[in-house]
Amino acid sequence: MEIKSQMSDRIPSLNAIRIFEVAARHLSLVNAAQELHVTHGAVSRQIIQLEETLGVALFERRNRAIFLTREGAAFKVTCGDVINRLNIGIRHVRKAAPDQPLVLSCEATISMRWLIPRLNKFKARFPSINIHLFAEGGAIDFQHRHVDLALRRNDFNWGAEIYAEPIAMERVGPVCAPTLLKAGQLHLDHQCLLQTSSRSNAWQRWQIASGVPIATHLVGHYEHFYLSLEAACAGLGVAISSIYMIQDDIKSGRLVAPFGFQEDGSTYYLLSPVSFDEDHRRRKFLNWLCEELDGTALHFAHD
Repeated sequence: MEIKSQMSDRIPSLNAIRIFEVAARHLSLVNAAQELHVTHGAVSRQIIQLEETLGVALFERRNRAIFLTREGAAFKVTCGDVINRLNIGIRHVRKAAPDQPLVLSCEATISMRWLIPRLNKFKARFPSINIHLFAEGGAIDFQHRHVDLALRRNDFNWGAEIYAEPIAMERVGPVCAPTLLKAGQLHLDHQCLLQTSSRSNAWQRWQIASGVPIATHLVGHYEHFYLSLEAACAGLGVAISSIYMIQDDIKSGRLVAPFGFQEDGSTYYLLSPVSFDEDHRRRKFLNWLCEELDGTALHFAHD
């Protein structure tokens, strides 16, 4: 590709550098556009302008695929270093600001059903610490996301560079509307078992842990965990739930847990790109989470 040179001492825009770094990381303009929440055309235009500013081709375009040129590969390393240093600087500035919010990434179901109803307790104890919440799950890229903490289960590898503190063992069990009980018991034979895409093997893991046989072949599929719980509340079947997501529904009588809860071998962790001891807000939120999750588990242990 021939580049019409517009070389000068002008430094390319930070936005163009960021877009190039994401495109170089994915080797895909489409995937870069999805991560950046912009159009494919916007990514393409920014990269073309960047190449014209630098006077070199950063990508080779072949058969709808893109490949880094030698200059592009070298510039990718430079851009990654610049963005990483900038993120470190931003974190230090944020840490120095006493009223800066703590940004937390948390899976949607536990956010809605457990965390949000309890955040007023955290606010009452620590009124100077504001929590901003993003509902999302899975892998978290702290370097490219404006996030301070992430609450996750250890069902993926987050890398050795992440600070990870265990906060609670996961405990799961079948839950259903009281109308599905017969003489106070739940017979799983011929019940519709509600499954989710995010925890597709939840029933198998519970059966192994509990030793309770399951003979039914009726299955209801839901994309998200919270949808399966709402379906269970509506009497559409039996869902596997985390102990931490249905305490309020058990209290209100919307759901019952006739088999109790079993540890499924996974653990919730609070993740941070920096040490919890470097930021008193992170340490306080970590300690509070551990207390609240322990309280939820103890509530069921004493019932």
